[in-house]
Amino acid sequence: MLQINPIDTIALSWFILCWAGYTWGADHRGPRQSRGLSQATAAHREIWMRRMLERENRIVDSTLLGNLMRSVSFFASTTTLIIGGFVAALGAADQAISMVREIPFVAVVSPLFWKAKVLLLILIFVYAFFKFTWSTRQFNYCNIMIGAAPTAVHDTDEMEEYACRAARLLALAGENFNRGLRAYYFGLAVLSWFINPWLFMAVSGWVVLVLYRREFASRTLKALTSVATPDPSNT
Repeated sequence: MLQINPIDTIALSWFILCWAGYTWGADHRGPRQSRGLSQATAAHREIWMRRMLERENRIVDSTLLGNLMRSVSFFASTTTLIIGGFVAALGAADQAISMVREIPFVAVVSPLFWKAKVLLLILIFVYAFFKFTWSTRQFNYCNIMIGAAPTAVHDTDEMEEYACRAARLLALAGENFNRGLRAYYFGLAVLSWFINPWLFMAVSGWVVLVLYRREFASRTLKALTSVATPDPSNT
């Protein structure tokens, strides 16, 4: 029977709160969402799609989209390797536990609890895999929209609506990619649980701080928001 210490229960609850709380705060509308990377890049995606509709030759747009898809595909492939490694680790629980017991400050746990932690990691990276593969499909759909995009001779309102829909699809693909990457960050936090539940709580909080800084207070965000974006009504 799986027995969990109260401190481990608290640590796991804190981890879930950190991940779910940050996801809700970063991905849903709130007072800071308009200042995040997601909103900043959304404006540039709309500009990109409008510029795409103005071009007769859209090879450059397909090339840019292909570069994005390769990045997502790389993470999807890497995730399958990580999952395979953790599945293999399930069969070596006794050896792994005997090895880490030699390390100071490492909490001693039962083989069953150790396997439960590995299963949690597997679930996290399976979640990331599904996010990456869905993001890849969404980028594929956006490629189709670029191929089917109207030319500049069409009605301006129709082109504006088409650009907004294509930009929205790009935003959804980027959102799923970001959630997959976020799973990597929190997966790394779970690794610290194998050492100590107190360290697990500390690393979970640290991951939230790192993600928050990069999303809402990074120099990358300042660079994106410092670029003047034209008013859509004037394009």
